[in-house]
Amino acid sequence: MKIAVTGAFSYTGKYVAKRLLARGEEVVTLTNHPNRPNPFNGQVKAFPLDFDEAGMTQSLQGAEVLVNTYWVRFDKDSNTQPRAVENTRKLVNAAKAAGVKRIAHVSIANPSADSRLPYYWGKAANEKAVIESGLAYAIIRPTVLVGGGEDILINNIAYLLRRLPFFLLPGDGSYGIQPVHVEDVADLLVDGVYSGKNYIVDAVGPEAYTFKELVKLVGETIGARRPLISTPPRLALFAAQFLSLFVSDVILTPEEVDGLMANLLVSKEPARCKTKFSVWLEENKNSIGTKYASEIAKHYQ
Repeated sequence: MKIAVTGAFSYTGKYVAKRLLARGEEVVTLTNHPNRPNPFNGQVKAFPLDFDEAGMTQSLQGAEVLVNTYWVRFDKDSNTQPRAVENTRKLVNAAKAAGVKRIAHVSIANPSADSRLPYYWGKAANEKAVIESGLAYAIIRPTVLVGGGEDILINNIAYLLRRLPFFLLPGDGSYGIQPVHVEDVADLLVDGVYSGKNYIVDAVGPEAYTFKELVKLVGETIGARRPLISTPPRLALFAAQFLSLFVSDVILTPEEVDGLMANLLVSKEPARCKTKFSVWLEENKNSIGTKYASEIAKHYQ
């Protein structure tokens, strides 16, 4: 079967495409980065993810399933979260017009149409667009991704621990975080491709921590124990924004601080993913955080 994957040359989409190719499926991708090296030796044909409905409809012709990983982490230039909601609606419309039968869609844990945080109400709006399209769907809601050498949050916590004499915690660090491995999320998305049911599930790993516990564990595992200093959230954010100047990136956003402290990076559902964060961390302790992971370099340069 022909399956379209957004972002198959990027992060989550790459792991999904790899699994689908191994099953003998025909895979195409819609991508913002058509000139990025093709990791599949030309097996995956690339089309532009430019949000022109007519063009995307043409690109999606013949595809039975769309796996959608598209979103933006923070506003930059015209790539805003409200724009991402509109773009997702256009993508869903194009899929329907092209005759796609099913969508496996990446959302986020704890989305809410009533949230004051655009990241979370935007994800809720995208789910609504998928559900109301009339297409069959599987919606996967991860918390915070790790693995593959391309995760952002955990890698950059390790990066800062390796280089700074202390680490500033927003608040007391007692709020929760429940990492999930990218390959486990890819497995759930592939399951969603082949399922005949409509459903929404959280994608979380088996280990949950307070944020303070997680930072402490990362520091101890990589050999960079640092004093963890509780500070007012806005002071920690200011410090992150100051450090952002030196790495030409956005290390942390106000929304991410608010979402983290509101316990939105943990799930109320049983863990469906098997990879333990502590085991993954131990296996990758010599590489995690050795280089900074830049969102801007990854998506905008």
